[in-house]
Amino acid sequence: MTQAPARTHAMRRALARADAGKVLNADEATTLVGARGEDLIALMGVAARVRDGAFGDTVTYSRKVFIPLTHLCRDTCGYCTFAWPPKGDIPAFMSIDQVVEVAEQGRRAGCKEALFTLGDRPEARYSAARRWLDERGYDSTLAYLRAAAIAVIEATGLIPHLNPGVMSWTEIAALKPVSGSMGMMLETAADRLGERGMPHHGSPDKVPAVRLRTIEDAGKHAVPFTSGILIGIGETHAERVDALMALAATAKRYGHLQEVIVQNFRAKPDTAMRHAPEPDRDELLATIAVARLLLPTKVHLQAPPNLSPADVEQIVGAGIDDWGGVSPVTPDHVNPEAPWPHLDELAARTAAAGKRLVERLCAYPSYVRTPDPWLAGPMRHVVRALAGPDGLAVEGRVPTPQRWQAPDALEAVGDDGRWTDAAAGDGVTGWSRGEGVLRADAADVSGDTALIAAEELSSRRQRSTPAPRVRVDGDVEGILDRAVDGTPPTEAEALVLFGAEGPDLAALCEAADAVRADRVGDVVTYVVNRNINFTNVCYVGCRFCAFAQRRDDPDAYTLSLDEVADRAAEAWAVGATEVCIQGGIHPDLPADHYARIIRAVKDRVPDIHVHAFSPMEVVTGATRAGVSIEAFLGSLRDAGLDSIPGTAAEILDDEVRWVLTKGKLPADAWVEVISTAHRLGIPSTSTMMFGHVDEPRHWAAHLWLLRRLQSETGGFTEFVPLPFVHAQSPIYLAGVARPGPAWEDSLRVHAVARLVLQGQIDNVQLSWVKLGVERAVELLRAGVNDLGGTLMEETISRMAGADHGVKKDPSELRALAAAAGRPVAERSTDYRVIAPEGIRTPPAPVA
Repeated sequence: MTQAPARTHAMRRALARADAGKVLNADEATTLVGARGEDLIALMGVAARVRDGAFGDTVTYSRKVFIPLTHLCRDTCGYCTFAWPPKGDIPAFMSIDQVVEVAEQGRRAGCKEALFTLGDRPEARYSAARRWLDERGYDSTLAYLRAAAIAVIEATGLIPHLNPGVMSWTEIAALKPVSGSMGMMLETAADRLGERGMPHHGSPDKVPAVRLRTIEDAGKHAVPFTSGILIGIGETHAERVDALMALAATAKRYGHLQEVIVQNFRAKPDTAMRHAPEPDRDELLATIAVARLLLPTKVHLQAPPNLSPADVEQIVGAGIDDWGGVSPVTPDHVNPEAPWPHLDELAARTAAAGKRLVERLCAYPSYVRTPDPWLAGPMRHVVRALAGPDGLAVEGRVPTPQRWQAPDALEAVGDDGRWTDAAAGDGVTGWSRGEGVLRADAADVSGDTALIAAEELSSRRQRSTPAPRVRVDGDVEGILDRAVDGTPPTEAEALVLFGAEGPDLAALCEAADAVRADRVGDVVTYVVNRNINFTNVCYVGCRFCAFAQRRDDPDAYTLSLDEVADRAAEAWAVGATEVCIQGGIHPDLPADHYARIIRAVKDRVPDIHVHAFSPMEVVTGATRAGVSIEAFLGSLRDAGLDSIPGTAAEILDDEVRWVLTKGKLPADAWVEVISTAHRLGIPSTSTMMFGHVDEPRHWAAHLWLLRRLQSETGGFTEFVPLPFVHAQSPIYLAGVARPGPAWEDSLRVHAVARLVLQGQIDNVQLSWVKLGVERAVELLRAGVNDLGGTLMEETISRMAGADHGVKKDPSELRALAAAAGRPVAERSTDYRVIAPEGIRTPPAPVA
């Protein structure tokens, strides 16, 4: 090691704090990355001690085969030789036969992991990639990756580890059921490396925030995930530490980051960085040691042995406990100039460093031993076939072909999180316990509020009681005058209105009512409908929900297709024109169950309007079917779907959504489903649940997001504010959420929604189930024009503690309108008036 200058005060202090087990701040960690000489020896000693305390005398590796599915990539990184443009007659992708052939070579050599590596979204840049996929019926590279992974499982039994680059929330959901783990290097947290002349210029998938979002979304899906940093590409020591701290934060929050790689840059011929200096050994060792000190102790630390073949023993001494994937068959296609070490040599050199080399699977032992929620149902038997009781690989065991089946009834785990032979979830959602945060597994989701972890509870405590309203200064009168004249309040102006009190609040309601009269007239509308909640079995674990039950709970139920159709026929017989069908995310229902429900209803009652399946249900169905959102919605439309509810929106802000729902779909996934439905001609409602852990700024942003989306798609029929019902809600009982909105807040939300959404979404509906009759009348004087439906049954709000009934006869809804001094009419789902006087003869019964 090189000689270093005399130890500075900052270095002495940072080493002392590290040695004492203190949490290092960014400045201290940055100082330690610069450790050399005796300082580096001391730093490595501390890191090794931390590593030994966590992982003992073992260093692990995975026996893998490398499958470069495509070398095409839309990014242009200055150091990469893996990616290349289309080349003559070389196909854009490996064929399925070629993929299986390479995997079979690995199987015969004892490999257990199939590492899929590929460029980011090549079809977005190269027509050759788009054409190749189109000719074979795949709408994206990731759809083809899914098919290739299934082929490997069924032909060889190898466990796919997927490295497809940046993925959306829905894409991760689609890939989890065909993989044991996934990965994507963060590389850097420095945005400036994307500037002109820097290595990531022209590479949209290398934007740090974009990559961190994928890593976080993988955590929300409970995917065992690998990430890491690439050192020596132009980043400063401080930026290197920023990247490590970002990874540490996501690891603590979600518990899914199973390993972090510290990879040293290697200059390669024919690249823009071919003459760039490589980081030396001390730079690598210091970074490894600092990574060990910054990361949670349960996160494994890896450095590729083929990139520093002369320094294997020193790298062990710096604190790593894993060598990553090592292939006896295929080269490292990312670093082809650096051959893998022979396993016998690697074992000997690891032993020389005082450690024992042990084979693992692509998913680390802790995730294998307790597979729920980390391993999707279809993958559990695949992993179990190669794992020992300790969760490590059974050395010498050769994989055998495994049947992969869509997530219906598969292996599962019991309430202790360990293997059983009951039905299993599909891995689309689910919670687990991360470090210091709440995640819930299958045993937790029915309201065990004691599981709220102390750290997160304390961090959210300020939200658990209503905070004093902070009035935002602004010209309320001017904002209202402009709104009445047809100019919707801006997001900032809406925030001013959410602070309205006293005379200002009265003026707000009057203005909203004036805009309502101008936009839709005086007629109050309602629809005769029936809610059909076809199952309450759900493993998503939304913290606000008191509806969900586990499959074995005494109150759990799932209606048969005939029972759903019977309820639709009963509704039609008493005059209903619509059925609203939603249910829990039941882990045992097959992908086509949603279409079968629609067909069962339409076969029985051909003319009834089917308003069915929230965006969460749509994502679940598409994931189980292994198709795109568009293809799945198209299949539902073909089965007879008429419209979808815009529920599962809650608050379209991911900070709030994480507290409310953990693994439930993020805001952009909700938008993707809704906008896709609208594009296919399937209209939807829009909603906002408020009064829990949210704030007025979230309401304003939510309303404007809906307005912008409607201007693009035109598919929303109405907006429905949904006051949070707290009484039996787990998140309220745990002390995290407020006890629903104050009445004045409900007034403000309905009135401001009318002003903001005018000209785009002109129907504003109230929820009498959540608000009651008296409040409903007041809201009809504050901008509301629609009473919603008769429902006939409503389970979700009732289970949460709503006490305003589950059914209203049309006569009762007409009385509400009369109490507000307004005429009334029955409408259809799409707001066509059916009975102008509000009275209609029910249709003939279904034969």
